[in-house]
Amino acid sequence: MKKIFPTTDLARLPVGIFDSGLGGLTVYRQIRTLLPSENIIYLGDTARVPYGSKSTGTIRDFAIQITRFLLDQPVKAIVVACNTASSLALDAVRSLTDLPVVNVIDPGVQEAVNATHNGHVAVIGTTATIESGAYAARVQAMNPDIQIHAAACPLFVPLVEEGWENHPITQQIAREYLDPLVQENIDTLILGCTHYPILKPALKKILPSHITIVDSSRVVARTLKEALTLHDVLHAQTKPGTDLFYVTDFPRKFQAISSRFLGYEPDHVQKIPIETLNRYSLRKE
Repeated sequence: MKKIFPTTDLARLPVGIFDSGLGGLTVYRQIRTLLPSENIIYLGDTARVPYGSKSTGTIRDFAIQITRFLLDQPVKAIVVACNTASSLALDAVRSLTDLPVVNVIDPGVQEAVNATHNGHVAVIGTTATIESGAYAARVQAMNPDIQIHAAACPLFVPLVEEGWENHPITQQIAREYLDPLVQENIDTLILGCTHYPILKPALKKILPSHITIVDSSRVVARTLKEALTLHDVLHAQTKPGTDLFYVTDFPRKFQAISSRFLGYEPDHVQKIPIETLNRYSLRKE
């Protein structure tokens, strides 16, 4: 049974954002900037990161658990701030609710399709995201004349989470991943993982200057605002919204590392045990 609430009550409820770890904070930051009055709940599944190396069934189960948890808070919209979950579990998330569900793939694809001049677009992401073919399918659906080039970059997420975005080894690995794409004459590169914007300075150093880097987080924030407006649930208050952050492991580490994503350490970080989320797999709607 899908879960929805009376429209009159929804505007006061928070927006729920979830990611496999900290990468979704790049999306949170843009949403908070664009919608300062909204209340936000963010859940980072730090105990089970990365999702990109896990099976489709496992990823879908994790996404269902987290969605059910967020709906119980409750929330008025869900942002799947994880490219892997957006690639493999979006239908499962949408099946659980009639509330707006925003993913991070479609907005980035639309921006890339609009940006390319020569019709050669590349996407980099986790192994699961790239193997899903989700980006290629959406690009082809929007413009079948565009050639999509894809590369899995499984080492990028752990490098970001370890704080090695400026380490020489990161530059070396990035060249190994990106040089073959540059040889394909690409003019647009989609960052198909929400961790990757942290690597933008490093990527710009090794990419030709004519290549446009598409970071979908800003477009995701605009898409969320449009969805909330369409459903008449934008929060009308003028004071700043509240934030609540959940993690499944290491809340202190989350606070420390998240300062690189946000420029500050967030308050109100709570740990939710994996056992609690696991129970949502067993629950019948």
